[in-house]
Amino acid sequence: MPTVGVKRDLLFKALGKTYTDVEFDELCFEYGLELDEITSEKEIISREQGDSKASGASDVILYKIDVPANRYDLLLEAPRYRRVSPLSGEPQKLIITEETAAVRPHAVAAVLRNITFTQERYDSFIELQEKLHQNICRKRSLVAIGTHDLDTVSGPFTYTAKPPAEISFKPLNQTKEYTATQLMSLYKTDSHLRHYLHIIEDKPLYPVIYDRNGIVLSMPPIINGDHSKITLKTKNVFVECTATDLTKAKIVLDMMVTMFSEYCSQPFTVEEAEVVYPDGKTCKYPELAYRKEKLSSDFVNRKVGINESTETIARLLTKMCLRSEVTGVGDEIEVEIPPTRSDVIHACDIMEDAAMAYGFNNIPYTTPRTYTVANQFPLNKLTELLRQDLAAAGFTEALNFALCSTEDISDKLGKKISETRAVHIANPKTAEFQVARTTLLPGLLKTLAANRKMPLPLKLFEISDVVLKDDTKDVGARNSRRFCAVYYNKSPGFEVIHGLLDRTMQLLEVKSERGDGYHIQAAEEIDLKCSPFKYFFKVDSTFFPGRCAEIFVGGKSVGRLGVLHPDVITRFELTMPCSAVEMDIEPFLGHPAETTRTHDVPLHEVIKHHFPSQVPNSRPTSTKTVFGDVSSAAGLKALDDFLADKSYMEGFEATQADTTMFDAIPSAPSSTFPHLLRWYNHVKSFLRERANLPSAKSPFVLEEDDDDIDLFGSDDEEDSAEVEKLKEQRLAEYAAKKSKKPALIAKSSILLDVKPWDDETDMAKMEECVRSVKMEGLLWGQSKMVPVGYGIKKLQIGCVVEDEKVGTDLLEEAITAFEEYVQSVDVAAFNKV
Repeated sequence: MPTVGVKRDLLFKALGKTYTDVEFDELCFEYGLELDEITSEKEIISREQGDSKASGASDVILYKIDVPANRYDLLLEAPRYRRVSPLSGEPQKLIITEETAAVRPHAVAAVLRNITFTQERYDSFIELQEKLHQNICRKRSLVAIGTHDLDTVSGPFTYTAKPPAEISFKPLNQTKEYTATQLMSLYKTDSHLRHYLHIIEDKPLYPVIYDRNGIVLSMPPIINGDHSKITLKTKNVFVECTATDLTKAKIVLDMMVTMFSEYCSQPFTVEEAEVVYPDGKTCKYPELAYRKEKLSSDFVNRKVGINESTETIARLLTKMCLRSEVTGVGDEIEVEIPPTRSDVIHACDIMEDAAMAYGFNNIPYTTPRTYTVANQFPLNKLTELLRQDLAAAGFTEALNFALCSTEDISDKLGKKISETRAVHIANPKTAEFQVARTTLLPGLLKTLAANRKMPLPLKLFEISDVVLKDDTKDVGARNSRRFCAVYYNKSPGFEVIHGLLDRTMQLLEVKSERGDGYHIQAAEEIDLKCSPFKYFFKVDSTFFPGRCAEIFVGGKSVGRLGVLHPDVITRFELTMPCSAVEMDIEPFLGHPAETTRTHDVPLHEVIKHHFPSQVPNSRPTSTKTVFGDVSSAAGLKALDDFLADKSYMEGFEATQADTTMFDAIPSAPSSTFPHLLRWYNHVKSFLRERANLPSAKSPFVLEEDDDDIDLFGSDDEEDSAEVEKLKEQRLAEYAAKKSKKPALIAKSSILLDVKPWDDETDMAKMEECVRSVKMEGLLWGQSKMVPVGYGIKKLQIGCVVEDEKVGTDLLEEAITAFEEYVQSVDVAAFNKV
């Protein structure tokens, strides 16, 4: 969320009330905001640049408020905004030529007349543009805002696109003219503007706006011209927004003019501008459209969970700057949506505002009318089961990033990037995160490289998703859950990896046989065109020739295993042999090892197939249970209390204990026992497969001659005292035994990415500062410089820490304290030792 700085005293003056810091924090929370920081201009400068630079700065208290990207209106007054025609009768025109269609085809404009800027207003004006650029404008890729001193230029204005060499002007805050080509080179080293160059640098034509005298106003989305820049003396402002999305452009323009029209000589009025499109069509902006929506108070009450009158809800919505009136037709409310509320697109958005005005903390707690029992996603359940057993086999789990570089999945594995079916990131921030990974193997090999100084052998595994292009999906790609394991030692250890594969198949209850079972086959004997892994491995690249096999389950290929090729090992900075296995685990979801325990059949399917209502009945003659007689209200109440926080009688899945207790209950319980009724209806769905349910561990239903047994109490106080004494004795013995065991020291191996501010940062000095961090339980390891992009390198350094003494947060805080050198610190890899 964007953070907006507001002067406390000015804000309280606008609100007409003074708050303490705690009260204002609570007020922000009620309106979906967050008071991020209470500071001052002097404190900010002192923290960022040092005390010497802060002398003379203002001590006025500032509130830093986190505002949702779609709710800037919460920091505005709520007047009636008006679009007016110019006094001259002829609006300013912005003419769009057809050349812009290939770059940024849309543009809108408006004029703020007779505006008065102070230093505070000017700073706020510039800050607002930057906040909008970073959020709704999507870093200028969707919309770029240009503001100009209208008195320095002459309309009509032309928005067109030209070859870079033909565009020449003096950019903002520069002393001489540059061509567009020269500007792109100049700003490649600019810490701010370089992030926007990619938007147009590959285009044959660059967008440009100039006035009737040929003076360039701006080259969107990069830079404005210096000739028309805004100053404190500016009285008339021409606002233009160029965009690839016309709707977003209209929203941004409305936000800009509504926020600063307050400072015009006629407050809250905006002068219209006319935009002429290539086909001759004309439109006037800003639209500043007010629209009306109707909804019922019953809808709001039901969705929020309150019971308020129609008039009260109308007042709540008006409180949120949505002027509302009761129409008199039933419980209908007419709501006026102002131009500042572009986020309101549905009745649910209006309902949300009513909830905020009512106060989320004031909404009464209610018991849900429908009970459901959650069920773990089958793929995740299978993944968790495999994780536990693979860890028990002596392998350590690693968790790597889902994004990687193109080099990791292509060149380092000896493949062409075109063969990998990788999904590319449109505008990667670093060279390390360019594509979504198509294999888990590079991540594990990089983890091995980061920990190669650890005692051998190194045995790692990962079960996670890869992303593959798939034209059959509406998004053009799909996730695939993979299992990958590596063994790194002085010898290849192919037999270890093969044994791990056998163990995995044993866990999945897949027999070692051709046909319905699984088998491996030498890769040289396989037609690669028939293998779904043809894009994934090649015999002559990733694996050593003759030491690679494909895994078949039920006649279909699901993965490969083998000894890695020496070239692959070398490219990942490893020096010893390594074996690996990788396979897709999704084909195993339909196997008996993952038998579904519930009926996930939609209601309409149940009706459609007319399932028989008769269920085999094996009700016992006894209604006596450990909770009492469940044919009585007292017994049902005891059972209801027992099930208040439980889904089943035992553990976390249905067992014979549930069906036996179900049979003991004479009829469906009433709604006065909600927990019991929820359990009863859920267990009823298991009765068709009761024979396959696990056995009960404890008896809950008593035989007729056992009705005097009470497992939850005893009338014999002496027996209870003796049992309690025995319990305390055993607890004391256990504590004494545990205290004699030597305490294990938990350690972790951490790989940190320390990033500098720019390419001029002294990296040697930065590493010296990092290593100067001393803590008990911290041991620094090897380091290296890794290229990031644009000539910038980052420091990658490893360390081993004792978990109880050193945390990653503490470590990052200590390193980022060297503000002169360190821009940020990220954890690249984290593994238990």
